[in-house]
Amino acid sequence: MVVVDRKVILYIAMSLDGYIAKPNDDLGFLSLVEQEGEDYGYATFIASVDTVVMGRKTYDWIMRHVPEFHHADKRSYIITRTPKPAIGNTSFYTADLKDLILKLKSEAGKKIFIDGGAEIVNALLRDNLIDEFVISIIPILVGNGTKLFQDGRPEQNLKLVSTKQFKTGLTQLHYKSIGV
Repeated sequence: MVVVDRKVILYIAMSLDGYIAKPNDDLGFLSLVEQEGEDYGYATFIASVDTVVMGRKTYDWIMRHVPEFHHADKRSYIITRTPKPAIGNTSFYTADLKDLILKLKSEAGKKIFIDGGAEIVNALLRDNLIDEFVISIIPILVGNGTKLFQDGRPEQNLKLVSTKQFKTGLTQLHYKSIGV
């Protein structure tokens, strides 16, 4: 389904205490909920997406751990301060993030996936540009690292759409933004 005024969706996992990474970008705690044949709805979600936006640190972490970019089949924008030539459908975007998101939302297409990291998420929150949040809570308190939600953003009211519990202890929360 192709629509205009596309939805911007944050789909991400974090620890119960709100961290998306431990110090030194350690994502090892995510393996606590790995289970054969369980993707927590990711395949269904990613099929509804044609555009991915992520920060350069997130992109660099992914590329250190996989042989090829797993969103190469989608239009992808890597938000960076350092210009770099595009690689296939992947652009390295150095201009204003808000302008990019508003442009993408005005174009026909599927959902826009915000794939991290915290700096990008919080910049979008400051401009109230995330329409939906799908947050998977990993049952661990990591105590330190990269917080998903940083201080200094405006208040934003949300409406709970659904909750799902899984055998691994992961709980997935789905919220829609309803403004302030």
